[in-house]
Amino acid sequence: MVILAMMAEQPPPLEATPIMNEVPLLPHMVNGDSIQQVILVQVNPGETFTIRTEDGHIQCIQGPAHVPMVSPNGSVPPIFVPPGYVSQMVEENGVRKVVVLPHSSEFHPSMHPPPPHVPHYMHPHPALLPHPPHPVYSPVPGTGEIPPQFIHQPPPPTHVYQEQESRSHGRTNFIQRDERTVKMQEHLKKRLKEKQASGHTNNKLNSPPSSPHKVPNSSNTNVQNGYGNGKGQQAACGLIKQKQIVKTRASPPADSEMGESDTESKKLYNLHVSVGKPVVSDIQARSAVLSWNLSVSSQNGESQSLTPATFIFEVAVSNSGKNGKFKSVYIGEETTITLPELRPATDCHVRISATSSSIKESVSELVSFTTESCEPDPPAAPKLINRTKNSLSVQWKSSNDNGSKITNFLLEWDEGKSGAFKECYYGNLKQYKLTKLSPSTKYLLRLAAKNDIGMSGFSDTVAYYTSGIVPLPPLPPQFIEAGVTWLSLKWSPPNGMSSDDSLIYTLDMEEEDSGYGFQPKYNGEELSCTLKNLRRSTSYKFRLSACNNEGKSIPSEVVEYSTIPDKPGPPSKPSVKGKIHSHNVKVTWDPPKDNGGSDISKYFLEISETLIGTNWEVVYSGCMREHVCDHLKPGTSYRLRVSCVSKGGESPASDVLTVQTSAVPPGPCHAPCLVSKAKPREITLQWDPPSTDGGSEVTEYVVEMANSEQDEHRQVYQGLMRECTVNNLLPGRMYCFWIRAGNKAGFGPLSEKGEISTAAGPPDQCSTPLLTCKAATCVAVTWESPACNGAEICEYRLDWGQMEGSMRIIYTGPCLSYEVKGLTPATTYYCRVQAVNIAGVGLFGDIGVVTTPASVPAAVSVLHLLEEDQMEIPCPLSACLAIQWEEPCCHGSDVIGYNIEYGEKQLVTVGRVTSHILENLHPDTLYRIRIQAINNFGVGPFSHSIKAKTKPLPPDPPHLECVVFSYQSLKLKWGEGPGRALITNPTQFNLQMEDKFGRFVTVYSGPCHTYKVQRLSESTTYYFKIQAYNDAGEGEFSEVYAFTTIKSPPASLKAPKVNQVGENICEITWEPLQSMKTDSIVYILQLASGREIDQVYKGSETSFRFTNFQTNCEYRFRVCAGRQYQDSTGLQELYGPYSPSTVFSSQKQELVPQCTRSTAKFAKIKKMLNDERFAAFLLLVGFAVVAILFAFVIQYFVIK
Repeated sequence: MVILAMMAEQPPPLEATPIMNEVPLLPHMVNGDSIQQVILVQVNPGETFTIRTEDGHIQCIQGPAHVPMVSPNGSVPPIFVPPGYVSQMVEENGVRKVVVLPHSSEFHPSMHPPPPHVPHYMHPHPALLPHPPHPVYSPVPGTGEIPPQFIHQPPPPTHVYQEQESRSHGRTNFIQRDERTVKMQEHLKKRLKEKQASGHTNNKLNSPPSSPHKVPNSSNTNVQNGYGNGKGQQAACGLIKQKQIVKTRASPPADSEMGESDTESKKLYNLHVSVGKPVVSDIQARSAVLSWNLSVSSQNGESQSLTPATFIFEVAVSNSGKNGKFKSVYIGEETTITLPELRPATDCHVRISATSSSIKESVSELVSFTTESCEPDPPAAPKLINRTKNSLSVQWKSSNDNGSKITNFLLEWDEGKSGAFKECYYGNLKQYKLTKLSPSTKYLLRLAAKNDIGMSGFSDTVAYYTSGIVPLPPLPPQFIEAGVTWLSLKWSPPNGMSSDDSLIYTLDMEEEDSGYGFQPKYNGEELSCTLKNLRRSTSYKFRLSACNNEGKSIPSEVVEYSTIPDKPGPPSKPSVKGKIHSHNVKVTWDPPKDNGGSDISKYFLEISETLIGTNWEVVYSGCMREHVCDHLKPGTSYRLRVSCVSKGGESPASDVLTVQTSAVPPGPCHAPCLVSKAKPREITLQWDPPSTDGGSEVTEYVVEMANSEQDEHRQVYQGLMRECTVNNLLPGRMYCFWIRAGNKAGFGPLSEKGEISTAAGPPDQCSTPLLTCKAATCVAVTWESPACNGAEICEYRLDWGQMEGSMRIIYTGPCLSYEVKGLTPATTYYCRVQAVNIAGVGLFGDIGVVTTPASVPAAVSVLHLLEEDQMEIPCPLSACLAIQWEEPCCHGSDVIGYNIEYGEKQLVTVGRVTSHILENLHPDTLYRIRIQAINNFGVGPFSHSIKAKTKPLPPDPPHLECVVFSYQSLKLKWGEGPGRALITNPTQFNLQMEDKFGRFVTVYSGPCHTYKVQRLSESTTYYFKIQAYNDAGEGEFSEVYAFTTIKSPPASLKAPKVNQVGENICEITWEPLQSMKTDSIVYILQLASGREIDQVYKGSETSFRFTNFQTNCEYRFRVCAGRQYQDSTGLQELYGPYSPSTVFSSQKQELVPQCTRSTAKFAKIKKMLNDERFAAFLLLVGFAVVAILFAFVIQYFVIK
């Protein structure tokens, strides 16, 4: 049966369509107990046939092709077509075809739908069917013929595809269906009728097929070629989605669907794929089931629904640890696979990677597992270690135990009968001896190993013979290799013998045309030998016989082998024929004198450019004996030699011929390049020598330069050095350079153009700036941009000043104009411009000169207040303010007057003066004063303001009083305030006293309110007056005050002297004082004993006798002077200070009672004296504390 499938190159998702009825196909083929039919699927050009292989993968077959498929039960495979197409059964010449046609209104299905049960299609070979429950289609690429692996016997070529009965087997091709199959068939027929009725109602027969890119999301299962597997079909669609050759005619909605599909495919670029950790289940000894899942998310974190069929998964397994080498064991689209061919009891590590055409590869987490243990591997065949006529000794090695230790070995044999195997040994030993055997008998042996899990398979079967037979005739010796004088032969043991058998081999040889017959040339146990000292290119005959202890075998058949010819001798030395040119030379040579026994088949001409070395190149090979060597380098020496080849090999090389080609001018140089860094006005060039020197050394180089490629070239350098410096260039300019090399044959061509630019230099000098007066104080300056010299001008600098030698930069920036403001009218200014770029600063341009027009005067810059001592005419400062200023710039017109503004905008106009007195002002008032100049053009601006305050009126004199009177000083006080001067006190005082001439002189001037007048006379009247003054001036003097000093007390006397005159009498004397003026002097004598002080004398005398004192006692005497004077109240006395005390001790007396009495009195007096010292000490301490407190108070409250 021929099935023609009409489908697009990019197959769309297929959906289930009516399945054609099962048709019996004849003839059938028998494979075991099943019937197999060969079905041929014809794929037209430009079409694609999609099938599922037995391992679950999707395979696409491009047309034109014929795909043979095998049906094990003789049924026709189900054909699934794309939407919009139907399959129709057509019979032509006895051959049935299934044709896929577009759905049309004229088409009516003529066959009943098949049952839902689909029979299995598989390879006929049982080894290719690991999963019988799964349907399998096995494609066979080719031209339509059935490959031999699908059938066991050659079928008749003309009857394979025809439907006819096979009478040779006597079987029917009708397959009985069970009850369940019939019910499913009826249900499928009902669904087909409903679908066809719906299709005619909706008028879908005339509509074109939907876009092949559109995948319906609502379809339950996509079916391709009869297999409904959602994952598989999606994977197939993902693999073939990117390609489309046959473009169907689609309506506008179909085009819209294609656009939507393209938009969806672009979204794949923004997805993130993550493969979950694989899950291993059903772990066996040599297999395990591996499954995984796939999660897809977009870059914004949203999860995407994307089937795994869009991706290709690769499973890699490692048996050598997590960091070992991983081996790829599966590449496909399934997410659940079975890992085959694993090693038992082995740690396996698996990882999975997912790839797609538009999404980055994702690798899963590593998963590890250990396979189960199983029975051992089949061991190697047992080896023979010894044999006799009636015994065989064999030994063996253990195989892989697969995780469980091998406990026993099973050795079986056929008992020499070539029948069923029987056990001959079972145990844990690794060798065994079979005894009681027959001589010269063949025995078959095989071995198996057993562990705790089970028995392994048997090893290969080996055959061993017992001794006791004559060797059979061996095969003739075989040719290994031949030489000129030797031959190497080999042979094998006779049939039934192994290489381990002890045999002696005899090799006989007969030389051609020798007449001696066969002669033995080798006798030994080796299975090969090399015969030497033979003649070259000669034929020899050989035969072989074998010999053992039982005898010698019959010689083998005769074979004939020949030695090879010898290599020829060297040809003659080549010679030059004709003229030697710069690029070619013609050479010729003669054949060798000895050809080695065979004709020369080829000559080889070799050439070497180097005079020393072994670098030879074959430039000619052939039978001719002359050749033209071209493509040579000019002026180069070459070596030439010739060798030849015959059947005997290659001859030695001939003698060497040395040839030198003629020289030519050098080749072009490379474009020159810049050395180091270019300078603004010079460039240093460097170049490499030409690639070819023309066969002669370069003697000089010529450098040519031009401003551009069209300008005329001019030579700037000629010499042997490959570096030169070109001067006198312009900065920032591009120049073109060419290099020409020369040798003795002439100058070569110019090199390629080298464009090199000089370094950027400072800009050129600017032109004279253009100056325009916009106002008396503003000038607009403009200038033109000079040549930049290779670097863009980044800024301009404007130099400005009133003198050419003292100009300064007032503007820096990129503009070509600037307005200079704040100028002085009627003034000449000078300016110049300078340009700057990254290379440096250019020269200043020519100086431009401009004179501003005349204008109103400038503002008065200096205005200050005159002090009182600076005024020429005194005036009261409490009502007047004197100001002075400097005349401002007249700005081209003389100043004729000033306006003075003060107070509440009171304006006073004065002439051309520089000082003025403001009169009739208020005392102690602050005024704000400013001034402006006037000329013929108008009033100038006001000057800065100054603040001046009039002084207050002079103060009145204070009241003066004397607070402390003394005999030589008077302390005076006036006003209310502290006695010390305060810095912030603005009022000063002037105190005057009348002298002896009746004039008042100043004794104090300052801010204090007290003053002590010293060095006065006692009891004398003095006259004072006071005056107050401040910033406002001096006030009037007060009235005259009279104060009188008091009398002075007498001076202190020296300590009195005490002399004992009698037993109870002592005399006290002291120095007299002169009378003070007219006042008399009186004295007071005191006796101190303890704290009691008694006055013992008062009078004008200077001595006194003290009586009735006790002996052996101590007394103290002191004296003071006083003056007596008469005043209005009566007689007054004024005493001075007491003199120091004098101690007097009376002498001891012998009378005890008196002594005791005097001692008690003396102790009383001594106690009084000690109390006096203590009181004096307390008084001194108290005075010191009071003095410190007063000093602290004065320091803190007065001074600070």
